[in-house]
Amino acid sequence: MHRSNFFKPAFWITSALMLSFTNGDDPKYVEEIKNWHKDRVESLKKEDGWLNLAGLYWLKPGNNSFGDALDNQIVFPKGKSAAHLGHLILENGEVWVETRPGGEIWQDEQPVEKLKIFSAGDHEPLLLRHRSLRWYVIKRGEKYGIRLRDLEHPALTSFKGIDAYPIDAKWKVEAKLEIFPDERKIPITDVLGQTSMQVSPGTLVFTLKGKEHRLDAVESGDELFILFADKTNHKHTYQSGRFLYAKKPGASGKTTLDFNKAYNPPCAFTEFATCPLPPPQNTLSIAVSAGEKRYREH
Repeated sequence: MHRSNFFKPAFWITSALMLSFTNGDDPKYVEEIKNWHKDRVESLKKEDGWLNLAGLYWLKPGNNSFGDALDNQIVFPKGKSAAHLGHLILENGEVWVETRPGGEIWQDEQPVEKLKIFSAGDHEPLLLRHRSLRWYVIKRGEKYGIRLRDLEHPALTSFKGIDAYPIDAKWKVEAKLEIFPDERKIPITDVLGQTSMQVSPGTLVFTLKGKEHRLDAVESGDELFILFADKTNHKHTYQSGRFLYAKKPGASGKTTLDFNKAYNPPCAFTEFATCPLPPPQNTLSIAVSAGEKRYREH
């Protein structure tokens, strides 16, 4: 799993909502966590962040008309686009766009008339723009969809912050990676109900509150990605669980899990994300009162 296009963290700190910390924590460590949170907000509010998602539309094979008129197969938010912009065409694993004359759809700085915007071998899909809207193709299993962003989305101005637990260094723990003897993949199911097999290097073993705990990790570039659930999900944190990254261990086989950096999945901010869920074995028996708390009710 790759952080840049799916799990990019974002966070917001306002003057009225500053992260507190426990007495005795190293000031440098506290500053590190605060800076990490500042980076979170910048990521969340950027053009490729999660707050501006305005739609997710699954394509049917063949022509899919789009625009803000109700007689389109894909209906963009009212008043945000021309009534009829053209067609999105799904054929043989490729997606093309054909625009109506004067539709004012752009790719980079070029006006678009007919253009292939997605195929299975592409590194990244092409981004199209029209007024304040931006969209591109995503593929989830055998489904192809249009992810729509609105750079004028009301969520960008209404967003006031996310509560977090006090910074406490006791939630920064050493973990040993028990490496699987052979390459192994574990099933990860997303909110769409689709399951994909993700490469897992092994299980992170660590001690918290006097008890040993285990979390399976998956590969994410030069990091480990951990989806976990815990006892706080019922009331205080996002109901399906949270995300955490850790450095891959060196020769010692050890790394650090810092639950002060546990954060909400994109689905906490928008209904148009397709988040993975923690696998059953990654449900902790304790309450991890560290990191981000629940954001509203998504």
